[in-house]
Amino acid sequence: MTRLRTLIVEDDFAVAHVTRGFVERHPRFEVVGVASTGADALRAVHELEPQVMLLDVYLPDMSGIEVLRRARAAGAHVEVIAVTAARDLETVRRARAHGVHHYVVKPFPMQTLHERLDDIWRVIARDAELTGTGELDQVTVDALMRHDAVTIAAQRKGVSPATLQRVASALDGQKAPMSATEVADALGMSRVSARRYLERLVESGIAESSPTYGSVGRPELRYRSLA
Repeated sequence: MTRLRTLIVEDDFAVAHVTRGFVERHPRFEVVGVASTGADALRAVHELEPQVMLLDVYLPDMSGIEVLRRARAAGAHVEVIAVTAARDLETVRRARAHGVHHYVVKPFPMQTLHERLDDIWRVIARDAELTGTGELDQVTVDALMRHDAVTIAAQRKGVSPATLQRVASALDGQKAPMSATEVADALGMSRVSARRYLERLVESGIAESSPTYGSVGRPELRYRSLA
């Protein structure tokens, strides 16, 4: 597979410059354009046909979510990494609803971005292998709909695929969100390890977290499956 064509949408020149440098240091991706407004981004998507778009949410003329909505309506199937300072739950949910599977909060190190780019490379390579195979069976469809998120997340350093799957399964089918302590007790693992795997699931779009405020002390994060 040739290098994946990448568009950067960022209105801050300095941030765009740094992000471009990060992408160009990845051997499987090339930057084909940089857009600083939503209107420019939509034109670039149409004219350059990028396979990947690094998309800021805060743009001067429209939100990045609106850019994505219009791009999808126009038929663009570009893979998107939200690269933004926006971290409120509503923005994250709207991004996910428009097909965003990767969300990087500024500021971020190059390694974090490269991990997301690696994820996208694997997904596109897998889809290329499936092209022309005809009708898919249920197992393959389920894997595609779930975006192979557990498998992709488990490929990162320091993550056990079996443990990640156990933690994901612990959340599946639960009516109420679970805390890291509850997951740890259910699986017979330490709270620290449970929290680390739960955060990996959140980062990969498999689960979401929300704080629960008690009467004393810091709020406790609780997790629920998005599968």
